[in-house]
Parts: sequence; C-alpha cells; structure tokens
Amino acid sequence: MHPNPLFRHEDRALLETLLDEIGFGMVFLTTPDGPRVAHTPLLSTGDGAVQFHLARGNAMSKWLDGATALVTINGPDGYVSPRWYAERGTVPTWDYVALELEGRVRRMDQDGLDALLYALIERHEARLGGEQWSGEETPPDMWRKLLTGIIGFELEIQAWRPTLKLSQNKSAEDRARIAEGLEQAGSPALAQLVRTLAP
Repeated sequence: MHPNPLFRHEDRALLETLLDEIGFGMVFLTTPDGPRVAHTPLLSTGDGAVQFHLARGNAMSKWLDGATALVTINGPDGYVSPRWYAERGTVPTWDYVALELEGRVRRMDQDGLDALLYALIERHEARLGGEQWSGEETPPDMWRKLLTGIIGFELEIQAWRPTLKLSQNKSAEDRARIAEGLEQAGSPALAQLVRTLAP
C-alpha cells in the first residue's frame, strides 16, 4: 500500500466493484516451505469475504486452511511522463490501482466449491455476451473428476488496503494532460480513472 493518504480510497462499494470487475488476483502466504504465491480467479461474496480455488497440488494448498493470507488485485497501471506536466523539471512516476485484502482463510466443502465454480462460470460467461456456455454441459463424471483436483477457499476480509494512485497530487490541469497522455499511450482505462476518481 502506498504511504501517501491521498492515494487511499475508503469507498467500499468502489472497492467491491474493482474486485468484481477485475476478478483475478494473487494469494500470498508464508508457509513452513517458504513464501508462496498463487494466481487465481476471485469471487466476492458481497458480505466481507472473497472465494477462490487452487489446484490440490499447489504448493500452498495444504497450508491455507486456518492461516492468515493476503490477496492482491491489480487494476490498470501506466507510466506517467514528466512531458505531461506544466513544469517538466521533475521525475517520472507510475499511476496504478491495487487492492490488498488480508484475512483468515477457511477451506470450503465440496458443495461450496461446486457453487463457487458455477458462480464464476455464470459471471464470466455473461460478460462475453451471446449464447452462454453452462457448467451443466460438462459430463457429470468429468465435473466430479475436476472437483477432486481442486480445493475451494474463502478468505474472511479483516483488512482492506487499497491504493488508487491517480495523480491526485497534481493540479487539475496536469491531471487532464496526464489522462490525455495515458490515453494516447494505450491506457484508456487508467486515463478514465484519472479523470473520474482524482479530485
């Protein structure tokens, strides 16, 4: 988390939206085998928890149940050039969106894992538009085999640590130029956030 309080955002609805829109992140855990990270789809429960699944053979799967872990979600990011400032005698920086969630993890039962997989499929298929694929199209024996190879987890969020570094420490004129520069550099999502979330 960036130490500058200008870059923190406490709007829980916005943070839930970021989690929902990005839907993918990393789980970090210090294990007896050393530090580990896993990349996984994420699903907010909407009531202060986030669910995910890992391969049974993942190096951290055997250590997660009952542990305190950290989930990170990275949003858009981009290089900010001093050429976009009114005063160019400064240094470059990086604007970005990141969310850290810390909490206690519990292992889900098979019914919970099954529900998680169907919810993930439904959410992401709906985003594609057109005719949706359904989990029911998978033959039951194949689905059961899939379930034996993965484990579902739920992290109860005890701390939200967001960083929305969007040039809030710059003037409105500089921010307008930064947004334009980011857009031209191929970062339209970040440019839109600079325009709409910075004061």
